[in-house]
Amino acid sequence: MGKIEWAMWANEQALASGLILLTGGIVGVAGQFRGWQFAAYAVAAGVFVCLLEYPRSKRSKGTSVERTGQYCFTVCVKSFGPLTRNYYVRAFLHAAICVPGGFMLATVLGCVCLGIASLIYLAAAIRGEHWEPILPRKAETRKPPESIKKPPQNPPPRPPPEMRKKRVDDLEGAAYDNPIDVTANE
Repeated sequence: MGKIEWAMWANEQALASGLILLTGGIVGVAGQFRGWQFAAYAVAAGVFVCLLEYPRSKRSKGTSVERTGQYCFTVCVKSFGPLTRNYYVRAFLHAAICVPGGFMLATVLGCVCLGIASLIYLAAAIRGEHWEPILPRKAETRKPPESIKKPPQNPPPRPPPEMRKKRVDDLEGAAYDNPIDVTANE
């Protein structure tokens, strides 16, 4: 069995919780609920979490599929160095961000989801995982090996070289003997 990459699950959970926190914050601000200041905080926190979590990390094994348009966010997250690459930092950051969301009903769900993402990031950090950027690969152009000089000229199935038609330059060799007798059955 393969090893579970906890950071991949934490990233998906944190991105979804950032969107939920943002949505709850918008509802709280638009509805002018009591304590709407917490909802305004939730809007800012949701946007921050979504921007931080949008770029996926490179997987340790297998192929890493990046999200559409993640390259510019990857450059931004990569520029902060160990603050964004270390999952201990992300776990404690998400735990701290989610606390004010618990004071308002519209943002409680986003707060709980972000707390769960924080716990998953903590599990990933304990197992030694860290964030690696997915950078675009350069396309490699390989030269054909020396043994391949020219591609075949005639389509398959190709007769063996000694059975092929000879060039017309060599009139004597131009005669092509068919190894199989062709008889007309009339």
